[in-house]
Amino acid sequence: MPTKRGPSPKFVGNPFIKKKNLEWSLGIPSSTHDSDGSSSFDEPNGQELRSEDGGPKASAVEAGKAKIEDHLDYFTGLLTKAALSPFPSGIPRLLTEGYRRLYEANSGNPKGAHFIVHQHDHPVAGTHYDLRLQINETSSASWAIMYGLPGDPNSQRLNRNATETRIHCLWNHLRETASASTGSLIIWDTGTYTVLFGRERSKRGDSTLQSESDYDPSPELTEQEKLRQAFQARKIRIRLHGTRLPHNYVLNLRLTKDEDIAGRAKGSRRPKFRRRRGGLAQGRGGRGAGKGKVAEPETTSDSDSDSDSDDQSEIVNAPSQEADKGEDVSAMEKEIRELEDEEVRRTNAYPGANNSIGSVHQRRWYLSIDRTASGFTKHRRAGKVVWEPDGDAAEMEEDAGGRLKYPFYVHGVEVERSVVTGRLGAEVLRDEGVVGYVGRKGWRPVLK
Repeated sequence: MPTKRGPSPKFVGNPFIKKKNLEWSLGIPSSTHDSDGSSSFDEPNGQELRSEDGGPKASAVEAGKAKIEDHLDYFTGLLTKAALSPFPSGIPRLLTEGYRRLYEANSGNPKGAHFIVHQHDHPVAGTHYDLRLQINETSSASWAIMYGLPGDPNSQRLNRNATETRIHCLWNHLRETASASTGSLIIWDTGTYTVLFGRERSKRGDSTLQSESDYDPSPELTEQEKLRQAFQARKIRIRLHGTRLPHNYVLNLRLTKDEDIAGRAKGSRRPKFRRRRGGLAQGRGGRGAGKGKVAEPETTSDSDSDSDSDDQSEIVNAPSQEADKGEDVSAMEKEIRELEDEEVRRTNAYPGANNSIGSVHQRRWYLSIDRTASGFTKHRRAGKVVWEPDGDAAEMEEDAGGRLKYPFYVHGVEVERSVVTGRLGAEVLRDEGVVGYVGRKGWRPVLK
């Protein structure tokens, strides 16, 4: 009696068909596109990229998963809706309409000189502060500062490491966003800047030492052109006219020759990768690349470490694949992302931004408050040298109008609020519907 035939063997694969082509599949698109170019997808973690009112979430826009035509209208609309009422007391406020006018006056303007300081609470990089300076009509240079801007002229830790990051599109200045993969972002301060120049005095006697920063540019130059010259000279003295910072607040940004050489050498090398389970290639410090790498979100602060000499707390590049856990990415999509990331690495600028200043990724600058230019004079008290505000600075401090007063300290994500919406980072997470976010622990403010 014949027996029942067993299951048929599997078909032998065609050796002439590329393996990656077997990953292709057809399906009904899960996104919808609006007339404004925005789109809606489902995030891998289950959080939809559309907000309750039907528009795209800010996190979707900043990650490039939703496109919009007018960033100014979109983000100022979100800021207006998110502003706390009543506004928290004790902090200065910039009304959304005032911020809109400030941005409009500088965006697209070859004479624009906009700056912003974002507080970024990242799950991997930890809490840090991104200083962004407009360098042309559409783009801004960026530095990641671990402990925020220094505000005590007599601090024992006056200096900060400021790690150079990617060139961003200027519309990133408008953002207050949050997502599970990038954390929260608030506008800590914003305004315009003025580039200053001067001489450095030699410690060898009373002579004046000519240095690379010792030049006086033509007064006809715009602030962008002055910034470019100072950037090339590796010494930037810049006054920030903000909403929160004290009047006449001046910073020094300095890049040594050794750090310049090391940064350029590091930036010219392609990262080394090792194969991981699941087919993703992972580089050192959490940087994904190569086959299977996912795109870096534009909001990520791609910074190395940023600390004082006695504290090597590390800010690492955010592994953007966290945002795509469980995502079924096709081979074509992976290849497109690889090409985009290669272009970002080559130009050190995110898509749409223009690196017209010659920025190099992850060079380590040194940032400090310029005590003399900020209105302080040196005195000797009880055998110690102290810096005290002069008469003009003291008068400004009395009429601060809610601004920070010297000495001031940056206290971190649990204390610092947005000057536009008044929100804490946790409140931005709540408003964006982010559930279960866990920030990086161990951040401590500099209070001495």
